[in-house]
Amino acid sequence: VDMVDPTLAEMGKNLNEAMKMLEDNQRKEEENEKRYTRKDIPGPLQGSGQDMVSILQLVQNLMHGEEEEESSQSYRLQNVGEQGHMALLGHSLAAYISVLDRERLRKLTTRILSDTTLWLCRLFRYENGSAYYHEDDREGLLKICRLVIHTRYEDYTVEGFNVLYTKQPVIYISSAARMGLGQALCNQLGLPLSCMCRVPCNTMFGSQHQMDVALLDRLIKDDAESGKMPLLLVANAGTPGAGHTDKLGRLKELCEQYNMWLHVEGVNLATLALGYVSSSVLAATKCDSMTLTLGSWLGLPAVPAVTLYRHEDPSLSLAAGLTSSQPVEKLRALPLWLSLQYLGHDGIVERIKHASQLSQRLLENLKNLDFIKTSVQFAFNTLIVQLSLGY
Repeated sequence: VDMVDPTLAEMGKNLNEAMKMLEDNQRKEEENEKRYTRKDIPGPLQGSGQDMVSILQLVQNLMHGEEEEESSQSYRLQNVGEQGHMALLGHSLAAYISVLDRERLRKLTTRILSDTTLWLCRLFRYENGSAYYHEDDREGLLKICRLVIHTRYEDYTVEGFNVLYTKQPVIYISSAARMGLGQALCNQLGLPLSCMCRVPCNTMFGSQHQMDVALLDRLIKDDAESGKMPLLLVANAGTPGAGHTDKLGRLKELCEQYNMWLHVEGVNLATLALGYVSSSVLAATKCDSMTLTLGSWLGLPAVPAVTLYRHEDPSLSLAAGLTSSQPVEKLRALPLWLSLQYLGHDGIVERIKHASQLSQRLLENLKNLDFIKTSVQFAFNTLIVQLSLGY
């Protein structure tokens, strides 16, 4: 039987002990009524140094020291569970692996990245996809925008903003998209806000949270005729406010017609891992890119978001920052690589299925409440009318 490297075993043991110490704060406070305040925090760096237990105690004090000001109820550190410990271990392992010799580091990081990307593409039905792992869940879309700019503007690498000035790019987002997304993209890309077009949602027909495809068609046509460059469309598979999915099939056809990139985001993308997927969400597998937020979907702390995409030119992906020649960059996937193996295919599907069932139950309860509210409102209105008529 193969033995685990003593260094790796020690690392796992240390992380486990550190988490236990931090999570054990509640019991210790019940035994000792002392409350830590700002005065308990050391000032200047101590010359002789401190041991790990003392430093972790300080971290604990910082996390819980001012809780008496917040509420009388004691704060309890969230229990991350064993699968959460695997994700946290990934960050420690990444730091350890980064000191390996260059060739070993290259081989290991390539394996971690290729494994994780293959698993995610299979899980979420995204064939022949590449993956970009990122901390900020908007960063993937930002890099995709840069990729499309590099692709559509041949001289962008040399001319920079000059080529954008002569033919202004336009990025289309839904009016139901998350707040501040358009402005954040423009700020990071160095584009004026006029490059962002908010597409209204249907108001007379269909859902009030789905993009109006006919109106979008007219907007794109007008922009193209006025000398602008329709560049990219951000669609939703689960809007932040109401969980609606855009007509992704029709949007993809429109993007192909105008040579535009289609990016999809939203919580409904999680259901692509299930055995049965609604046709409206399944259409997302044909998009040019999608962002997955696995941390919130699977209850995993400190794991990166993932943007899956398809593009044929590796040099442009490198120029856009979607790929890196630095092996350490590839270690971002390590917490997910560990967590996905720990949960296994069945565990991942089960978690998403459970969340989906809870959402469905909540929706049914809300519908019942809405029916009750409507009935009471109708009865109240009827009473008002009767009173006004003198009954």
